[in-house]
Amino acid sequence: MAQRRASRRRSETVASGVAELVPDPDRDTAFTLLLDDAPQSHVDLADPAYLQFEYVRRMAAAIDLVAEPGRPLRALHLGGGALTLPRYLAATRPGSAQRVVEIDGPLVEMVRRELPLPERANIRVRVGDAREAVESMRDSAYDVIVLDVFAGARTPAHLASLEFAEQLARVLDPGGWLVANIADGPPLKHARAQVATIRAVLPQACLVADAAVLRGRRFGNLVVLAGRTPPPVAELTRRAAGDWFPGRVETDLDRFAAGAAPVPDASAVASPAPPAGLFGNRK
Repeated sequence: MAQRRASRRRSETVASGVAELVPDPDRDTAFTLLLDDAPQSHVDLADPAYLQFEYVRRMAAAIDLVAEPGRPLRALHLGGGALTLPRYLAATRPGSAQRVVEIDGPLVEMVRRELPLPERANIRVRVGDAREAVESMRDSAYDVIVLDVFAGARTPAHLASLEFAEQLARVLDPGGWLVANIADGPPLKHARAQVATIRAVLPQACLVADAAVLRGRRFGNLVVLAGRTPPPVAELTRRAAGDWFPGRVETDLDRFAAGAAPVPDASAVASPAPPAGLFGNRK
């Protein structure tokens, strides 16, 4: 069995580094995508509703709750990876029109070849820079925007500014939602600034994360759900608390931001690099 799994492992040099598809030892149809040893995505081809990473489950829960179950959504995914969430939406909300923007063309080709999309999934992938793509889109084009862009293990600075957040708000339907993945650790300076930046244009928001991450005790992922109407806090709280790895929902974002100001292009910086060895036990 171990030898068969090893024969299914794939490794290629793509634009953003070395991409590896590693078979899941516990699920015969599942793979983890690594980029330069950092886990980027997990996909089960036979069960796209199975989500291995806890922050992806939190993003999916947010999407589940912002519209009636099964209703097709117009979804924009900034950052593609192995297309985990687009596959999830295609399975849980059939008929959704989805667009993905991923800057790494060779990675897109590898994923399409090795992890083919379902035949009836309406998922279009555009190779390009996320900000340039958004700036060319029409107003109010999407019900949901998923922001999960990493160059290596860091979100680029030009995707962390107020000017970019304004563009996201412009292409989002007035009743739509932004679901953003922020990676940060103590003292959460980047996360606080990003919350302030997003809320400057989409003021109704909450955070979902592991309690230790929210308290600034360790590095991890914080999921922001932001829009122009109150988020579904009660149900999101129940979903987060009932997860395999329970999370917490933070609604007092004035307190969380701790006086941080929105970040303009001129002073925007990339998200911090994760601590050395953080991913060492995930391969």
